[in-house]
Amino acid sequence: MRNSIRGSLILAGACLLAGNVAWAQQTTSAQKQPAVSVDLAVTFAMEGAKLATPSGGTFWLKGGGVDAATTLWKGFGIAAAVNGGHASNIAPGVDVNQIEYAGGPRYTYSAWSGRSGASDNRRMELFGQALAGGVHGFGGVFPSSSGATTSANSFALVAGGGINLFLTKNLGLRLLEADYARTALPNNGSNVQNDLRVSFGLAYHIGRH
Repeated sequence: MRNSIRGSLILAGACLLAGNVAWAQQTTSAQKQPAVSVDLAVTFAMEGAKLATPSGGTFWLKGGGVDAATTLWKGFGIAAAVNGGHASNIAPGVDVNQIEYAGGPRYTYSAWSGRSGASDNRRMELFGQALAGGVHGFGGVFPSSSGATTSANSFALVAGGGINLFLTKNLGLRLLEADYARTALPNNGSNVQNDLRVSFGLAYHIGRH
């Protein structure tokens, strides 16, 4: 009887020791995984804007952009984006060109689709962001109380989000991104622009899914 109890205690102790060793190995393996991931995108963009005239006509700036985001902890991270656009003949003989640069927080939610564990597993990301920076307008006419200039600068605020669909482990599509962009370039009116920008393009992922 004593031998049986002793044997049971030895077996239980061996199982506990093995479990602790396995748990420690799993913890070490998890710690070795990359803690951050990076998403890059190159996009074509269209930005709807209004003329500062009594008729308030609209026009579209067409161009493109690049952005990069680093996810640091549970979907929260930081992003930086540069976008450029051009519109020709918005008024007789008047063009508009601008480059916008901004950075700030981004939250990314990741969802999987496809067969679990399969090499062709696809991944979808939904993200929202709030960015702040500046805009440089050039090659146009920027009227103000002190006179008109061909270039101007102002702050820029960008808020919106988008969808990335990854067709492979790393390469995917920016299916859609929609952003509200607020700037304050001189326009001989309110000197405020409230634009809607939509874009799509290619996306690339680096790091852990």
